[in-house]
Amino acid sequence: MTRMVTSLSALILSIVLLVSGNAFLMTLLGIRLSIESVPPDVIGWVLVCYSIGFVLGTLYVQKIITRVGHIRAFAVFAAVAAVASLMYPMAVSMVFWAFLRAVSGFSIAGVLVVIESWFSSRATNANRGALFAVYQIVFYLSAAGGQLVVNIGDPSNFMPFSIAAMLLVLALIPLSLTRMEAPLIEQAERLSFFTLARESFTGVSGALICGVLIGSFYALGPVYATMVGLDVARTSTFMASAIVAAMIVAWPLGRLCDRFDRRRVMFWIALAAATSAGLVGVLGAETLWLLTILVGLFTGLSAALYPVAVAITNDRMESNRIVAASATLLLSYGIGSVIGPIVMAELVSQLGPRGLFLGNAGFLVVLAVITSYRISHTDDVAVEDQEHFVPAMPESSVVLTEMDPRNESFHESPEVVEMHEEELRQAG
Repeated sequence: MTRMVTSLSALILSIVLLVSGNAFLMTLLGIRLSIESVPPDVIGWVLVCYSIGFVLGTLYVQKIITRVGHIRAFAVFAAVAAVASLMYPMAVSMVFWAFLRAVSGFSIAGVLVVIESWFSSRATNANRGALFAVYQIVFYLSAAGGQLVVNIGDPSNFMPFSIAAMLLVLALIPLSLTRMEAPLIEQAERLSFFTLARESFTGVSGALICGVLIGSFYALGPVYATMVGLDVARTSTFMASAIVAAMIVAWPLGRLCDRFDRRRVMFWIALAAATSAGLVGVLGAETLWLLTILVGLFTGLSAALYPVAVAITNDRMESNRIVAASATLLLSYGIGSVIGPIVMAELVSQLGPRGLFLGNAGFLVVLAVITSYRISHTDDVAVEDQEHFVPAMPESSVVLTEMDPRNESFHESPEVVEMHEEELRQAG
């Protein structure tokens, strides 16, 4: 396994630079818009354009990659994202910034498809689960680290935007120098949204509401922190701790999902997350350590809703439909990430900063009600018949779902196995 990770070191370094730069920029923009005294509802509309661009990117960038190749496509997408980062301080116009956010979302979707395609192509039946975990850990830690970079420079001038652009451009170097052969990308199949909802309404609802929660927090979390009086350093720590919590909480909840009926686990996760969000809305930021704990608990539990939704759905899918179902769940999450910032920004405008968490608590209560209704009106899947739980990450492309160890339709030819073994020998 160590040799395999070593052989992927160029990809991993590109991921670190790319994700940290993108996460840094997302928090920086929220802080800068607050400094400019932009109304929260307008901030929501501006920042949601990233999610719109990202969703469109996951649907269309594969055609671009197929046409020009992985490395050329990666260079184009990363360069466009870097140029967009440099253009923000040139004109503080909400229409202009909304356009740049959409371009950035589309570009980041493109680079993730390239990187995750390479990761997926290195996976074998023996190492797939480990590589899946490595990718997620690197992604989350890079996103958390990117928050801490916000402390460098004054958000009101151009330098932080230049740093974000530098990180995005530097991500080009490791991948451009790799000697690995470019993988093939096949157009992902999708089940229609309504077909999947008929088969697993709880799973689709969980993915959509998870998108609402996480999308609104990433977009408006920095705005909330600024509105309650946190300085830049504390805001960056606030955001970083929430992301780390999302990574940590997934594993213990996974053990619960393998021992108990998953819809009941989702019900209790929704209630616990709603309680945490409600307490943040009521108590505010008077005690920083309590705020950090409650927000970490809220984000950790909320992020866990997506892998639980995937597991619930996969329990009701034949193995050859898992990838198609996962693609539709990602789309459902993306739709939620578009809805969330718009709705929560309006609530923040009406109720103040507490509106972000009170609104999220309301969505979680709705999910708990839906889950409870489905439990009482449909049959359970026996625990012994459940698929093994795998912590899944929604901030990715559908390509990554092919690495999911539950995807039994994955088979490698002897030629592919021999190719992987030769690469390991060269790396060693």
